[in-house]
Amino acid sequence: MKVILTVLGYVCCVVGVVLSGSELGSFEDFTAIEKQKEGLLSLVENDRAASPVSSKPLMVPLTLIQGAASTGAVCLDGTLPGYHLHRGYESGANSWLIQLEGGGWCNTIRNCVYRKTTRRGSSKYMEKELPFTGILSNKPEESPDFFNWNRVKIRYCDGASFSGDGGNEAAKLVFRGQRIWLAAMEELMSKGMQKASQALLSGCSAGGLASIIHCDEFRDLFPKTTKVKCLSDAGLFLDAIDVSGGHTLRNLFEGVVTLQGVQKNLPKSCTNNKDPTSCFFPQNLIANVKTPLFLLNAAYDAWQLQASLAPRSADPHGSWDDCKSNHARCNSSQIQFLQDFRNQMLSAVRDFSRSSQNGLFLNSCFAHCQSERQDTWFAADSPLVKNKGVAESVGDWYFDRVQVKAIDCAYPCDNTCHNLVFK
Repeated sequence: MKVILTVLGYVCCVVGVVLSGSELGSFEDFTAIEKQKEGLLSLVENDRAASPVSSKPLMVPLTLIQGAASTGAVCLDGTLPGYHLHRGYESGANSWLIQLEGGGWCNTIRNCVYRKTTRRGSSKYMEKELPFTGILSNKPEESPDFFNWNRVKIRYCDGASFSGDGGNEAAKLVFRGQRIWLAAMEELMSKGMQKASQALLSGCSAGGLASIIHCDEFRDLFPKTTKVKCLSDAGLFLDAIDVSGGHTLRNLFEGVVTLQGVQKNLPKSCTNNKDPTSCFFPQNLIANVKTPLFLLNAAYDAWQLQASLAPRSADPHGSWDDCKSNHARCNSSQIQFLQDFRNQMLSAVRDFSRSSQNGLFLNSCFAHCQSERQDTWFAADSPLVKNKGVAESVGDWYFDRVQVKAIDCAYPCDNTCHNLVFK
């Protein structure tokens, strides 16, 4: 049986950069894609039956950081940044989970100008409240290890994974991702996070990249007695060659890094040896992150397939359209290309996984952002690797119950996947 799921849980991570084949253009037209997210991308199919939902999700109001403008910590259009906070209680009263919102990037003046007319570039357009599901849920049956923690979602309105610092006066753009990160941390410390006994920095997609970039900075906010770890969900963007032999994602990242002045905020351990664009790719950062880090990723990441490996710019005749919309329609040579991509991902995490403090959950699914959606985070039919789901794996790793190095067998062996099928 197939069940239709609304795509909102997916779009929150990728900001509408996934469309039907005819709609996905070059990254120069990156922002035009966002215009379509509520319409053309209204439905996604999941090839598994859904678990029953226990009740309506908790809705958490938006709080703007009132003091942020004084330090220039503002969104692309100069409006105040914001976050959603739900307080912890009892055993979780002094525990903090910080989730960095995802939502693509803007790499040209043109698409940053468009982005500032959306919730990804201006708090004027942000939802006044958001549902807390998956890892952010307040229900023990939905997030057994973190339900009673202080849980925060920091909104993403800079377009450079919370790491830019610059601007463009002519276009009335300000690139202040790094300052937004710092202002948010200062605000949350004043709200009680400075007393945390344990903390977890997480993020999905562009926010998953940000959680890697800022992981050690987050650790440094706390005394050594505080247990601090980081989780990157769907943030393992690879410096891969696309189906035309080009470098679509590298070209995008180069634009982001150059336009938004990201270089100065990237880890020196990387920029001392590599060019700045290479240091925006997680594969060149993870080996030098000192803080315990967990990588949660689909080996056939649906966003990277759509927008990095086989975008319209690399596939002008649309020979990948069927494969991109439904993995079951991929031909043998396309499957081989995707197996090669998985092998690149395994190679990228090989040294990282040797450290006992790090954790890993790479499942052979066509998915993206599995910690935010309830059906993939913790439900009766959630994806499994070695009979263990995502939430249990992250919890085991965070609380040092057992080491977690879960690497799935290659497609098509996993029948627990919640694969995304685009309509």
